[in-house]
Amino acid sequence: MDNTFRDKHVAVIIPCYNESIAIAKVIEDFNKSIPEAAVYVFDNNSIDDTAKIAKNSGAIVYTVTRPGKGNVVRRMFADIEADIYVMVDGDATYDAASCPILINKLIDEHLDMVVGARQHSEKEAYRPGHTFGNKILTGCVQTIFGGDFSDMLSGYRVFSRRYVKSFPAMAKGFEIETELTVHALELRVPYAEVVTPYDSRMDGSTSKLSTYKDGMRILKTIIKLYSVERPFFFYGILALFFAISSIVFAIPLFHDYYETGLVPRFPTAILSTGLMILSAISFITGILLENVTLGHREIKMLAYLSIKRD
Repeated sequence: MDNTFRDKHVAVIIPCYNESIAIAKVIEDFNKSIPEAAVYVFDNNSIDDTAKIAKNSGAIVYTVTRPGKGNVVRRMFADIEADIYVMVDGDATYDAASCPILINKLIDEHLDMVVGARQHSEKEAYRPGHTFGNKILTGCVQTIFGGDFSDMLSGYRVFSRRYVKSFPAMAKGFEIETELTVHALELRVPYAEVVTPYDSRMDGSTSKLSTYKDGMRILKTIIKLYSVERPFFFYGILALFFAISSIVFAIPLFHDYYETGLVPRFPTAILSTGLMILSAISFITGILLENVTLGHREIKMLAYLSIKRD
């Protein structure tokens, strides 16, 4: 295939934490696949020889002291200047040979993000819990924000410069992939997926991802993003819940009042009234925050449009 990206500055950016076993192979594989690219390793306080091995393998090494992949991605996007960014984990599970395909798709179709959707044939490559959790979380994002991603949590992505420089990274940990996905959907930037092979980890290398702990953090991020990016619907659902609850508690009170002319259960009446007030507050909050969100979205879009496409 003709590598049409050879006249562009390509940066391979690799977030790392304790990947001394795999990092040399990752650097070697990407140097072979796209030799014209500069390789940057961002070491996140590794307690092994990751940084030393990466430097000896020819990579440019940065150290990020704040723990968490989200903090590393924030520094990578801020510090590295390039036309095209290839982000990949340092665990040697992603296929470097597929990188030219992802980059050429980004250029040929004028996209801002291409995701390497993982295709794994070995059971050891991707634990069943991770597979199930990925499907659930990807489905949640599709339901709330739309889009047609099949692997929202992939750590193998290619970005345009204007996507990277307009992305306000807020996540601290592995929920960063969720933010990257939602940012593309909310700004309606052109994106695509390319199926890429996914291999098991090298002997002695262990995953830093916790199926349940990080899954819950990602789910919390989705809920938070829903409240921020879709405030009218989020607070509208709360308002509807409070209103229905208020009516349910009020029905017996109206029945008693109709029968006797009295309201014998004042605590229930107070609870019903309070729930209806909360419903009104939630509804008004949703309207107000929707206008704030629209303003923020316009600012992000203007920041995106201010960066010239290479």
